[in-house]
Amino acid sequence: MVQIGTHNGSFHCDEALGCYLLQKTDRFKDSEVVRSRDQEVLKDLDIVIDVGGVYDPKLERYDHHQRGFTEVFGHGFVTKLSSAGLVYKHYGKEIVAAAMGQPLDSPAVETTWLAVYKYFMEAVDGIDNGINQYETDKPARYVSNTNLSSRVGSLNPPWNGDQSEEASNAQFQKAMQLTGHEFAEALEYYSNSWLPARALVQEALEGRHKVDPSGQIIKLPVAGCPWKEHLAQLEEEQNLGDVIKFCLYEDTRAHTWRVQTVPVEPGSFQSRKPLPKAWMGLRDKELDAESGISGCVFVHASGFIGGNKTYEGTLEMAKQGLALP
Repeated sequence: MVQIGTHNGSFHCDEALGCYLLQKTDRFKDSEVVRSRDQEVLKDLDIVIDVGGVYDPKLERYDHHQRGFTEVFGHGFVTKLSSAGLVYKHYGKEIVAAAMGQPLDSPAVETTWLAVYKYFMEAVDGIDNGINQYETDKPARYVSNTNLSSRVGSLNPPWNGDQSEEASNAQFQKAMQLTGHEFAEALEYYSNSWLPARALVQEALEGRHKVDPSGQIIKLPVAGCPWKEHLAQLEEEQNLGDVIKFCLYEDTRAHTWRVQTVPVEPGSFQSRKPLPKAWMGLRDKELDAESGISGCVFVHASGFIGGNKTYEGTLEMAKQGLALP
């Protein structure tokens, strides 16, 4: 039987996820996980991760704890890899291609492989290697114990509980299931929802001058699609700068339209150009009167989003938003 080796004792997110990922490949799909720190046990195993002090893909050894290890994912990513990141770097594209039912050299596979690393895998690498998410000397403003790495850590047997090898191995299997389930959900999202949205954002960018001659307003054909990351990437790829200020889309549930500002970067609460300050926090007729636009529904108190009963109304709100402070 093909065997995957990793260390025993306290476990972490990276080796649990790494073992799960390997079992999703053709070579290791029916493998057994062997947990040990004994080099006599590990030396004859088919692949070893997160233990052994060696990183050598030719030997199928993927540890990251040794002095001098500096491997990163590449493609612009600079976070040092954990064992999960190493496995994903070398085997992730195969896993993604199989899940998508596409060849390894498909551009869609490449894009999804990179997206899953950026939005899911990199955090595992950063946390395991003790890398701060923010480059600052100030202490964290809040504690978060709900990330995947923390939840895996909580699966370790308690200090005053059963410390046997059998109990630890049983909990490790739970950790593999937990990390694997969340990886599978992430891959499903980025391949079947996130990726198709990119084409819609590209079409919106190409048609922006038809929406408004300024070229600073885009209109999406459907609501709910993830557009902010795609917009930032496409603007960068096409050397457009921060050209887009507002995004229009229909709220099909409320049968109204929305005008949303573009954040300075994905995930930021700061807008490139908020809606006018005089409109913030107003609703309905009060907003109609202040803006001079009929059919207004609301503008959020921070000015990042507003609504109107018609597309024409939201477009006028965006146009005025470009001109007014």
